[in-house]
Amino acid sequence: MTDRKSVLPPDLDRRALLKTTSAALIAGLATSAELTTSPVSAQESSRSKSTESNRGPLGARLQGVQHFGLTVQNMDRAFEFYTEVLGGTEIMRDGDFQGERIHNTLLTDQEIEARTRQVNPRTLGIPDLRGGAQRLDVRFIQFDNVVIELLQYRDSDQPAGSGASFAEPLDHMSPAFPRMMHICFHLRDDVDFNQFIADLEAEAARRGMSQVRANRTVTVTSDQERMQTPLEANSNGITEGQSNGWRLIYCKGPEGEQLEFVQALGPVKRVFDTALEARRRSVLVR
Repeated sequence: MTDRKSVLPPDLDRRALLKTTSAALIAGLATSAELTTSPVSAQESSRSKSTESNRGPLGARLQGVQHFGLTVQNMDRAFEFYTEVLGGTEIMRDGDFQGERIHNTLLTDQEIEARTRQVNPRTLGIPDLRGGAQRLDVRFIQFDNVVIELLQYRDSDQPAGSGASFAEPLDHMSPAFPRMMHICFHLRDDVDFNQFIADLEAEAARRGMSQVRANRTVTVTSDQERMQTPLEANSNGITEGQSNGWRLIYCKGPEGEQLEFVQALGPVKRVFDTALEARRRSVLVR
């Protein structure tokens, strides 16, 4: 059997050998340089970027709003509304949180307030996660541009999801109360706002969620009158001033939480789009 190398022209054989040797030498030098200089350079670069980031304005250190949190009385009911009625997608769920670390993380301020008032923390609706008498469950739900976190505090002997909550819900809620917050959902531009509200109430009623009630733009004195208003009373379309093109209505969710639905068209849409683009440009410059 003939050796394959013996049939190669001598010059080609030498060139191939030199080419291979040179390539190996260059690769070896590059690898050696990476091993001796890259880790140090990478570490220095990382430290430099970290120092720069931590010295910048507070706003420049943010990535935006990650989620809104809502403490609920019935986790399964709230989850059904936000996923099946409003179409959110579950990201993850976790639960049975207890212990000193999580208790302090969430409730230190309330504990101090109870001591200041010289009352038992439980009388202020402060759960005992530290001792494990109460537990916390959470579920995260993704919408197009924001996440909603549902939280339920329950006694340790209550089943997760369907068990009774530790504290009673607030009896009366008003968007005029200081500290009151609401969740606002943005309707797509081509959606009929008034029909959406009618369909939302009908779907919630079909599921036994009697708390889901949207306001009306006309004066009513009873829930029966509210339900008998014409379709066009389901939303308030603003046609003048800075809010020209804005359409909205307030609504209660299945837990009695304050919701808002909006649509931004025309001039007001351009205002928000321009502001968002300007912010994106300014962030890139920082």
